[in-house]
Amino acid sequence: MIGKNIFYILFSTEIQRKAKSYFQYDLVKETYPNFSKFVITSKIKYIFLVKSKIVNRKYKIVKLTMKIIGITGTIGAGKGTIVDYLVSNYGFKHYSVRNFLTQEALKQNLPLNRDTYVAIANALRELHSPSYIIDELYKEAAKNGFDAIIESIRTPGEINSLRTKENFTLWAVDADPEIRYKRIFDRKSETDTISYETFLANEQREISTGDPTKQNLAECIRQADVVLNNNENFEELYKQIPI
Repeated sequence: MIGKNIFYILFSTEIQRKAKSYFQYDLVKETYPNFSKFVITSKIKYIFLVKSKIVNRKYKIVKLTMKIIGITGTIGAGKGTIVDYLVSNYGFKHYSVRNFLTQEALKQNLPLNRDTYVAIANALRELHSPSYIIDELYKEAAKNGFDAIIESIRTPGEINSLRTKENFTLWAVDADPEIRYKRIFDRKSETDTISYETFLANEQREISTGDPTKQNLAECIRQADVVLNNNENFEELYKQIPI
């Protein structure tokens, strides 16, 4: 049984010792039809499947591949809401471009605002590659090994890089501009205390470009495997999430 990013070892006492060489784990007092008790693993490299009625005492090892979901979308559309839902309900680990850029800004003693983040992101992509930031976040996710959600994808080059990874899907979220502006104004983060005109100007700057190192949200949304509409409430958004 595999669900909500909790990977179980179905075990017999004879392989408990062997399992310990792969995992640190806690017993869960629960049973499942045709199998023995569960063990929750803290690492997800392999899973042992052993039927409770062992005849030949053979078992198999199944390699697991982490899921990677990339989130793209317009400003204030609800990317963070989707992240919170997947983290809380399905155990995904969150890797944030904004957090990455915030750390870069702090290193350079720069103001923490959208203009700074855009400038740093564009400079890093130009210096290294169009997918540099996402590649760095992916490395961290791969090292940890858990299902990952990477927020937010803003260039086609980032998508191209992630498409080379196993088990990757791209989700996009959008909503009407007036709704999105009210949301960002209400959350009052360091990048959101702006006028509606500035909000629209920021979005226009990021929505489309021919430069592969710069933001192109329109193309990212076009390439998404799943597009979510967030004009309504949380419940309506959650109903669209394909998990």
